[in-house]
Amino acid sequence: MTATLLVTGGAGFIGGCFVRQHIAEGRYRIVNLDLLTYAGNLDSIPADDGDRHIFVHGNILDRPLVDRLLAEYRPVGIVHFAAESHVDRSIDGPAAFVQTNVVGTCNLLDAALAHYRSLSDADKAAFRFLHVSTDEVYGSLGPTGKFTETTPYAPNSPYSASKASSDMFVRAYRETYGLPTLITNCSNNYGPYQFPEKLIPLMILNTVEQKPLPVYGDGLNVRDWLFVEDHCRAISMVLENGRLGNTYNIGGDSERSNIHIVHSICDLVDEFLGREAGTSRKLIRFVQDRPGHDRRYAIDATKIQSELGWKPSVYLEEGLRKTVQWYLNERSWVDRVSSGDYRRERLGTSA
Repeated sequence: MTATLLVTGGAGFIGGCFVRQHIAEGRYRIVNLDLLTYAGNLDSIPADDGDRHIFVHGNILDRPLVDRLLAEYRPVGIVHFAAESHVDRSIDGPAAFVQTNVVGTCNLLDAALAHYRSLSDADKAAFRFLHVSTDEVYGSLGPTGKFTETTPYAPNSPYSASKASSDMFVRAYRETYGLPTLITNCSNNYGPYQFPEKLIPLMILNTVEQKPLPVYGDGLNVRDWLFVEDHCRAISMVLENGRLGNTYNIGGDSERSNIHIVHSICDLVDEFLGREAGTSRKLIRFVQDRPGHDRRYAIDATKIQSELGWKPSVYLEEGLRKTVQWYLNERSWVDRVSSGDYRRERLGTSA
C-alpha cells in the first residue's frame, strides 16, 4: 500500500504546491488538513478522490480531529505548512498568529508524539515530522552576509516571532522527547496560486487593472526570491533524506530589492498586454514604510546543496515571467479566491 503523509495547510500557497507535486508523482497518499481560511482554497489543489488525495476541512488546534487522522491513516510523516503568514496582518492582530503558529504547532507536535510512541520500532525509524518555517526568524541583515542554519534568531515582527517560537518548540520536542523532527527555513516564495495580498501577485493584479502600486519606504528592502515549485522539491528532499534534528535553509539565490521586483512586473505586464514601455511604472506610489520592516534577507543554501544535492532550477527572471503570465491567464481563479474581507487595501498600519 502507498505510504501516507499528513499535510497541514495543504490548500494554501506553498502547501498546495507540495500537494500538487506529490499527487502528480503518486509516491504518497496525501491526507490534507486545512481550515480554508482566506488564503486557503480548494481551487488550488486536486479534488479529493478518496484514494491518493483525501481532503479534511479542519483545524490543527482540534486535537481530537488530529488524533483521529493519525490513528486512521497511520502516516509515515507529517509535513506542517499550516500557519498565519502575512506580516502586515500580524501587525494588526498578533494574537491570531500566536494561536495558529505557536499553540497550533504545539498541539500538532503533542499529537505527533503520541502517535510516534504507538508505532513499531520499524515504523518509528521511518517516521518524520517536518516543520516548514521562514528566514524571517533571523531578523534583518546588513548590506552583506547571508543567513545560515546557525544564525541566531532575532525576529522583528509578530509573525516572525510566532514562527521563531514554533521552531523552538519543534526543536524542544526533538531534544526532550526524541520526536524525529526536521525544520526548513525558506526565503520569500512566489509563483502561481499565491493569494493576492503578497507583494508579487498584488503588484501584478494592480498593474493589470492600472491601480496604484504602493511601495513601502524607499523600495530598497531586499529579499531572496524562491520559486515555490523549487521550494517544494527541496522540502521533499529534506523529508526523505535530511538528517534528523537538523535545520535546512532553502533560498532561491535571487536577491532583489522590492522596487526592482515592481519595475520588472510593470515591464512584463506592459509587454504582455501590448502597452507602451514604461506605462505601468507611472502607477508606482511610495508610501510610509511598514513598522519593523526588515531591511534585507538572504539565505545561504550551502548545506542543502552539499548534503542533498538540491539547488534552485528557476531563477527570478524566468520565474517572474512565468508567474505574471499565469496570473494574466487565470483571472477566474483570482476572482474565485478573493475574499470579501480583502480588497487589496493596505494592511499592517496599526502600530
